[in-house]
Amino acid sequence: MDIRPILSSLRRHKTAAALLAIEIALTCAIICNALFLIQQRLSAIKAPSGVAEHQLLEVGVSGVGATADIDALTREDIAALRAIPGVASVTSINQLPFRRRGSWNTSLALTPDQEVPTLNAAQYMGSEDLVETLGLRITQGRDFNADEYVDFSAIGKTIDATTLSLPVLLSRAAADKLFPDGQALGKTVYMSTSPLRVIGIVERLPRPGYGEFASEMPFSLIFPIRLNYGNGFYALRVQDPARRQEVLDAAAKAIDKVAPNRLLRRQETYENIRREFFQGDRAMVGLLITVCIALLVVTALGIVGLASFWVQQRTKQIGIRRALGASKTQILRYFQTENFLIATIGIGIGMLLAFGLNQLLMSKYALPRLPLLYLPIGALLLWLLGQVAVLGPARRAASVPPAIATRSA
Repeated sequence: MDIRPILSSLRRHKTAAALLAIEIALTCAIICNALFLIQQRLSAIKAPSGVAEHQLLEVGVSGVGATADIDALTREDIAALRAIPGVASVTSINQLPFRRRGSWNTSLALTPDQEVPTLNAAQYMGSEDLVETLGLRITQGRDFNADEYVDFSAIGKTIDATTLSLPVLLSRAAADKLFPDGQALGKTVYMSTSPLRVIGIVERLPRPGYGEFASEMPFSLIFPIRLNYGNGFYALRVQDPARRQEVLDAAAKAIDKVAPNRLLRRQETYENIRREFFQGDRAMVGLLITVCIALLVVTALGIVGLASFWVQQRTKQIGIRRALGASKTQILRYFQTENFLIATIGIGIGMLLAFGLNQLLMSKYALPRLPLLYLPIGALLLWLLGQVAVLGPARRAASVPPAIATRSA
């Protein structure tokens, strides 16, 4: 089709065409970034935790008044919880992945005098059976031996924290960051001046919450440090996920039986812990989807309104073209081509705006760079929207009879 008549017509109606192009450009810029943000949030929501999510329970206890030997009482709690029917294993622990209750973190370096640490990692610590309870998979090396555990309450008292030397388990991501050659097993890393010997690598164990950057999420390490219920909580792994509530009820009774002068501050399944953590992400996805739909609807209405106005204004011109032999298909194609040209101009401007908006988000909120893939996706979406939106007015234009040219004369 010869587009010169279309361009000539657009020059005569350049204000209306420019406004529609600007509307499409703004929609394109917002849609491209919104789709990227939605994908980022959905990826985070679906991120694997590395733990036995359907079997894991949390039981938190608070003491009332002074306790003579809180470490001994913790050992009694663990023994009582382990004896509950349906419980596979129990550990005391300081944190879990994707848990909104603070995060213990530390910096790791390859030498004790390294000025800038190599990475910042989540610092997990717990009593015996931690790996088994969480359901972690050790891909290299081994788990901690019984004689490698120390009590948290002893650090700083009978154990010098500044010279503490411990074996550690690293997450695969942390091991690869520290030793890109893949030879982390048996190496020594440093937490300040404290040497830590890598004895094993777990496949996956993300930090409890987001770090400064999303790239820090998979970095973690595990210490063989026994926590008491005052500075940690109990994690239970059940044999049958269907019995989780039954085990939680039994756990409350078992804790009360060991020492009744305490409060249960939290009893929760890990599924609910994770659901709570990503509640904001799900809300953000819903909001972004609503914004995208609203923008597309407004843009579609703008296209329909302008095309309908032009059909009304060009009724006589359309009738003359029909009288000179133009077919309905040609009239239909005319309006679709006209809309395609306006949309293309708007999309071209919108791609530049999308890039600029992404740069702003990167500087303000430390978001990653917008992948170029989202630009053609946004363009294709708006091209399709434009063609569908203009179809109704274009069909009305194509149905204008040739006789209208005579009646309008």
